[in-house]
Amino acid sequence: MANTEGRYFGRKRKFWTWGYEGDDIPQTEVDSMCKRVAERLGVPGFELLSDPKLDEIELRAPRITPPASLAHFCTTDKWDRVVHTYGKGFKDMVQIYRRSYDNPPDVIAYPRNEDEIRAVIDWCGENGYAAIPFGGGSSVVGGFFAPGDDYDGAVVIDLGNMNQVLEVDDVSRCARIQAGILGPALENALKPQGLTLRHIPQSWEFSSLGGWIATRSAGHYATMLTHIDESVQSLRVVTPTGTLENRRLPASGAGPDPDRAFIGSEGAYGIITEAWMRLQGRVKFRANASIAFKDFYTGADAVRQITQSALFPANCRYLDERDALFYGAGDGTESVLLLGFESSDHPMDAWLDRGIEICKDYGGVVRQKSGTGTDALETSRSGAQGSWRSQFRYLPYLMHIRAAMGIVSFTFETAYTWDKFKSVDAELMRRMTEALKRIAGGGIICRRFSFLYPDGPSPYYSIMAPSTHERSLEDYQAISDVASAALVELGATVTHHHAVGRTFKPWYEKEIDPIYGRMLTATKKELDPSWIMNPGLLVDRPKGLKITS
Repeated sequence: MANTEGRYFGRKRKFWTWGYEGDDIPQTEVDSMCKRVAERLGVPGFELLSDPKLDEIELRAPRITPPASLAHFCTTDKWDRVVHTYGKGFKDMVQIYRRSYDNPPDVIAYPRNEDEIRAVIDWCGENGYAAIPFGGGSSVVGGFFAPGDDYDGAVVIDLGNMNQVLEVDDVSRCARIQAGILGPALENALKPQGLTLRHIPQSWEFSSLGGWIATRSAGHYATMLTHIDESVQSLRVVTPTGTLENRRLPASGAGPDPDRAFIGSEGAYGIITEAWMRLQGRVKFRANASIAFKDFYTGADAVRQITQSALFPANCRYLDERDALFYGAGDGTESVLLLGFESSDHPMDAWLDRGIEICKDYGGVVRQKSGTGTDALETSRSGAQGSWRSQFRYLPYLMHIRAAMGIVSFTFETAYTWDKFKSVDAELMRRMTEALKRIAGGGIICRRFSFLYPDGPSPYYSIMAPSTHERSLEDYQAISDVASAALVELGATVTHHHAVGRTFKPWYEKEIDPIYGRMLTATKKELDPSWIMNPGLLVDRPKGLKITS
């Protein structure tokens, strides 16, 4: 059954990786990447799997058929079902390259308004079908997988048609925005007003506003406005028991914040359809520097001082020696701090100078510097700053190549307080190094600070290890489990900005207090009594709950 009205894609996306069909990675770049990875892992080379083709994918027949009242914006076409089966994490990529599609969704809905969303949710609720919200499909933690045989059918509700900036309040500097809008379209719509959300995660090009809110995404700012939470003014949410709209306010002391019940809810309670978002003026002034340190922990002390100084840098990415080498920001002998300040109102040179002064107190050496009068924007696109920036934006387009190599390649991020930093980081590095040797015979681990707070950092760890096409998924799971178990035991969080999904759910349950877990379950029962919304996320369905009509 092909839909005639609903599909919103002007261009088809690649179902096996980032980007659009026809935008191919040059073979010379693939070869170069394979060579670099082989050298780093100390292996002779790789037998690269070919990119999967749609006709190689076998899907079971759809188990359900939408009623005539919904059919005009729903489809069971193969491409739509395939592209909505997996996210963009390493585990997803491996499954895709194994051509393993054992549990695809049955129907894809492309609603154009809240009435159509409610109609789909009602249909699912009446029949016990899973209703799975979908923004841009960029989840790396299993954020929208169809559930197993407990449900008679699974319907993915793709919000791509709801992609407009509906209203701009330039006096309060806020905008009412539909949740399905992707990053580039959002910024293009705000640009004529001289405004920006300035929330730019690595997935920016193919992730949505609703997805950022539902997963508590972290974006551009390394300090202060790190998470999307602080940019949300109010939400509108369609739930199985009704539509909820929170009052638009700059702040309130009237009870618990109602928006916080849905920020980070991962579609388990309902579908975020609109949000009033707090905006920023577009950047006019920049000041940047890269500073090198001989010792990673000494540099971390300097970073802590900067984050506790109320300077609030927009960029404060601190890369260890290996990570700096990987991103082309260093030669592998020094850790590198990429420090940047920006403003829509005033020059930032004094802020940068004070940040550099702090770094010098800890032995930091300035490798690159640019201020307002020296075209900091262009300088941020060259040298260490530029190398990191280009690699960071381009890396998602290459992740599938590592899955095709048959190696293990993934990241995990966390956060914990500064008083624990050195001991926790050292223990994590020890355990992960041991796990890589025991499970994969070796490998590489490097880390950086992605986001920072006065009371603690958000370290981001990157893993690469040799494996085989037959064992890569199993080796990944074993290594990832070591990391998650260590984070829980050491008092860190299992995820800082990638959400919980199915990947971290077992560990999340150990992180939160059991009473809070019961609060989440009670909220789920109230808003979604049939337990149809994105099943398996955040809380488990009670045993014995009847989910079919």
